[in-house]
Amino acid sequence: MELAGGMSRYPVEIDLRGRLAVVVGGGEVALRRTRGLADAGARVVVVAPRLAEGFAGLAVTIRRRRYHDGDLAGAWFAHAATGDPAVNAAVAAEAERAGIWCVRADDAAASAVHMPAVTRHGDITVAVTAGGDPRRSQRLRSAIAAALASGMLPVRPHRRPPRRLAARRPGTGTVTLVGGGPGDPGLITVRGRRALAEADVVVADRLGPRELLDELDPDVEVIDAGKAPGAHSLTQDEINALLVDRALAGLRVVRLKGGDPFVFGRGGEEALACVRSGVPVAVVPGVTSAVAVPAAAGIPVTHRGIAQDFTVVSAHLDPAAPAATADWAAMGSARGTLVLLMAVAHLGAVAAELVRHGRDPATPVAIIQAGTTREQRVLTSTLARAGADCAAHAIKPPAVVVIGDVVRLGAELGSVLGMEFGTDPGALARHAEPAAPGEPGQRGAA
Repeated sequence: MELAGGMSRYPVEIDLRGRLAVVVGGGEVALRRTRGLADAGARVVVVAPRLAEGFAGLAVTIRRRRYHDGDLAGAWFAHAATGDPAVNAAVAAEAERAGIWCVRADDAAASAVHMPAVTRHGDITVAVTAGGDPRRSQRLRSAIAAALASGMLPVRPHRRPPRRLAARRPGTGTVTLVGGGPGDPGLITVRGRRALAEADVVVADRLGPRELLDELDPDVEVIDAGKAPGAHSLTQDEINALLVDRALAGLRVVRLKGGDPFVFGRGGEEALACVRSGVPVAVVPGVTSAVAVPAAAGIPVTHRGIAQDFTVVSAHLDPAAPAATADWAAMGSARGTLVLLMAVAHLGAVAAELVRHGRDPATPVAIIQAGTTREQRVLTSTLARAGADCAAHAIKPPAVVVIGDVVRLGAELGSVLGMEFGTDPGALARHAEPAAPGEPGQRGAA
């Protein structure tokens, strides 16, 4: 990468494997250059009367003396990195006579070769120069390195669309289960975003940060595996088979899920399907909605003097259902915070069960719909009225329910923290009238 301005130079990458490189100087700059040359596979000779401590243990040849004319004999590359401009000039002059690449660390203007600021990401190397201004090139290098690490720059090798049989590569690919966070695309991890940028195939959930799919290369295969209550585009067995099939075709597959893959996300089932089929699988943890969504509404799930513990429960089944295994009796008698996921359909029955087992009917409840997104709605109620209020305000999944005295903190913190999470301020108005059909609901105290 070359910025316009200053003398025009010809950028090039040199293979130094097995070739002789000479570094004249023993300070910190010389040490950095020596490490870089050794990492590139060069045979490195260092000439210096004194050496920084970091030279110990490097696989290089050391000549503990001052530079002599002729020390560059047979070299392919040289670095003049002493603190003495006269010595550096002598090294550069010998290199010029012998036709050897030489970098002067002390005087870029007098050097025929410049060292760029370099960042590496896998098999990608980016070298940045900026008209001889090393600090400027280092700043640019750091910005590019951050963008590569976050997946904001396209790093995936170009291939034809993987849905075409001809594009399938021999050998086994990989599956990466990525937790996309609670909804706001800014809450995916850096590692998760990088995995997306490198994917050949993305199998996406309904609750994942789907805005990020718009940033993918056009030839990435995107498969919608969204699951809504009562409507599944793919069964879990079909998803498992799909992940394995694409990976066995030699493709890099990302399973983009909402929240964290292992928190009620069936990520364990998908990982086991890959392991049992011999497919390499990795898991990128995600920010779970169980704590992030309450936080976006200004509700800490624990708070000194109020709650020392919290319990996360999947409430997608009616407590009376034979398959329901949650211990509502224990949670009714406990006093910590309860966080319910997938609870909208059966909230009334769950609340009644908790009251039956000892929870105070006046316990505060917050129902947070589409948490962390601009469509976030927060309804506050009590355990006695939560089910009815949820229906009256037309709350729809996805929603997180928080039960406990920590809900009261949302009145003070919600409007501030909600703004930071990108919540629409208009959705935070405080009144309790039920939403009219077609109207957005409001935050309110029932």
